[in-house]
Amino acid sequence: MIEKDVIIVGGGAAGFFAAINIAEQNPELKVAILERGKDVLGKVKVSGGGRCNVTHAEFIPQDLVKYYPRGEKELLGPFHQFMTGDTMAWFQERGVELKIEDDGRMFPVSDSSQTIIDCFLFEAKKHHVEVLTNHAVKAIHNVNDAWQIETNHGDFKSEQLLIATGSSPKIWTILESLGHSISQPVPSLFTFNIKDKRLKDIPGVVAQNVEVKVLGTDLYSEGPLLVTHWGLSAPAILKLSAFGALELAQRDYKFDVEVNFVRESTADVLDRLKQVKLDSARKTVFKSPQFDLPKRLWQQLVLASEMTEDSRWGDINKNQLETLAEQLSQAVFKVDGKSTFKEEFVTAGGVDLKEINFKTFESKRHKNLYLAGEVINIDAVTGGFNFQNAWTGAFIAAKAISAK
Repeated sequence: MIEKDVIIVGGGAAGFFAAINIAEQNPELKVAILERGKDVLGKVKVSGGGRCNVTHAEFIPQDLVKYYPRGEKELLGPFHQFMTGDTMAWFQERGVELKIEDDGRMFPVSDSSQTIIDCFLFEAKKHHVEVLTNHAVKAIHNVNDAWQIETNHGDFKSEQLLIATGSSPKIWTILESLGHSISQPVPSLFTFNIKDKRLKDIPGVVAQNVEVKVLGTDLYSEGPLLVTHWGLSAPAILKLSAFGALELAQRDYKFDVEVNFVRESTADVLDRLKQVKLDSARKTVFKSPQFDLPKRLWQQLVLASEMTEDSRWGDINKNQLETLAEQLSQAVFKVDGKSTFKEEFVTAGGVDLKEINFKTFESKRHKNLYLAGEVINIDAVTGGFNFQNAWTGAFIAAKAISAK
């Protein structure tokens, strides 16, 4: 049996961040990372389209927590200990400069996730963190106040154990055997699958500022909307998928969404269209986009309003005008299924939040057992927030572990 002072299960963002901080704060501790795969930091590599969306430019804890459908209340205290500004400083001190984009997302200046990976690998080596790949954990036991970890390549023993595997059904099963409660996982960040004539021929079109509702619920969001080959995506949809993760799963991802493309009431839209009808009577509706809508989207909504490409403003009747107003402000689409957002698979679910001490991220069920990242029931909308949760939990757990 191999003995270490600290074992970290999971060679991802939270695992490496914790390991490096533990080794820095207490160099006497022997720290090892157990990673089941042949490579480490795989999720970091694909994050942000390969650029790694490290965090988000939200610097007030009370505002930052609002981006977490699960974990909002619990993260307020931890964010007062370590949050966005601390993340920026941590990477900067290790030679990685971050930049803030217009939408608040933060990336390495290099625009490459490899910069973050190289930083972690360099720091881990520098601080003598042992990284063991292809070590799948099979069982975990608490024996005489020490942790015994069974893997496919032998057994390990440590005084302190940090679980940072992210969403792992196998690890959740092991944690259940140790007395933890698991909130059953469901997908959190996903796009909506929609087969609709209005969207079929316009993939790639972006409506910059829309309102979206899930009919029959209180779910609502706003922001950019992207038409894809499969349906609808972009922040307006991803926020709905995160905050509605549990409810939409219960509906088996079959529901109706209402989109207001122009963020005006139907009555106001109709009044504006009536004025356009008067002012542009001889022009064709099809070739006269209004409300700053993308041309191809406008044209599909016109065709869906019982008009043709040759219909002139002066010739359209009251019914056609009212239908167009509804298409612009109350367009209903039938969702039938979901797709993973890029390669960033995020789940709602994990270790029950009541079983974590958020001052240290130590288990309330077992002394010297710590949990950080998505292994606990915390998730966020897209934009760097899930990584910030990982950095915060890992840093606070590392601080507690290295002090013992």
